[in-house]
Amino acid sequence: MKVRKSCYPLANAARLAEEMNGAESKVLQAADRTLLSFQAMAIFQYSLNRQVPEECRGGVLTLGNFDGVHQGHQALLRETALQARELGIRAIAVTFDPHPWQILRPNLFPPLITTVEDRAQIMLKSGADHVLILRTSQEMLDLDAQEFFDRILLHDLEVRALVEGFNFGFGRNREGTTDRLRQFCREANRPLTLVNPKVVQGDTVSSSRVRRELLAGRVALAKELLGRPYCLKGTVVVGQRRGAQLGFPTANLEQVQTVLPGNGVYAGEAEGEMGRFRAAINIGPNPTFGESARKIEVHLLDYQGDLYGKRLTVTFHTKLRETRPFASVEELIQQIRSDVADVKRGTEG
Repeated sequence: MKVRKSCYPLANAARLAEEMNGAESKVLQAADRTLLSFQAMAIFQYSLNRQVPEECRGGVLTLGNFDGVHQGHQALLRETALQARELGIRAIAVTFDPHPWQILRPNLFPPLITTVEDRAQIMLKSGADHVLILRTSQEMLDLDAQEFFDRILLHDLEVRALVEGFNFGFGRNREGTTDRLRQFCREANRPLTLVNPKVVQGDTVSSSRVRRELLAGRVALAKELLGRPYCLKGTVVVGQRRGAQLGFPTANLEQVQTVLPGNGVYAGEAEGEMGRFRAAINIGPNPTFGESARKIEVHLLDYQGDLYGKRLTVTFHTKLRETRPFASVEELIQQIRSDVADVKRGTEG
């Protein structure tokens, strides 16, 4: 399988073969990271017309929204890190906050897969030495492709080499195509590598696809696209305490900033300052009690304690069933017992 297409190849065929055999993680974990005498990995912020932090200048750079930091994004970050190691410079990942679409068409913007804070942390774990969060502004969005390349990439970031995806777009209205980027890089004598798309189950991995699978409740497929289980974070609020009355107390989550999986009951985990616990997660209304409001209710197995006001990270592994009304409270309790047993079975061993 062809991994990448480079306009200015930096690696030989032997290293490419090693990379395709899954050696990226070995390269990223090798001791050469400590031999470069760089500062520890860090997250920085930058706004147009401000000076870029010294640590983020003069590196091998990849730039994009990186929402979800899915497997396609991770391939970009690995390639950026590999090239940085070869050149003895830093691997810099640049992402935007807010997402440009939140400014350009806020009424049509879909929910994010990751918050910018979580996105940056995952990018560091995926190979970046530093993550630079570029503050999105209308002034930046008005830059045409040439201005964006000259002002931000060459002047501000002093980029030494670029790694981008096959569908990368930049500048006003995304007028900067990969063909134009190739031209600009050639004229500026900057190496450019275009990484081929990641394909899972016959289709290209993208943030839109991840979001679509989550909204459909297909969390197992979303896990495959992301390369890790999907997680969301929220704050526990006081609910109607109906779960406790049924013998299965739940933590009701609000203040969730990312996409909610589709309605249904899921097996997963919940983690907070109290530790990590297996969990049965319900997303949706409570039709048995005539409630139409959509809720996030998390039953933590083998946990007793007060969670009100606490932040929880909820991880989704598999979908157990759809949301549906039950003929009686007793029938609902029996189903919840079955759900909890399924969670236990799925996490044992």
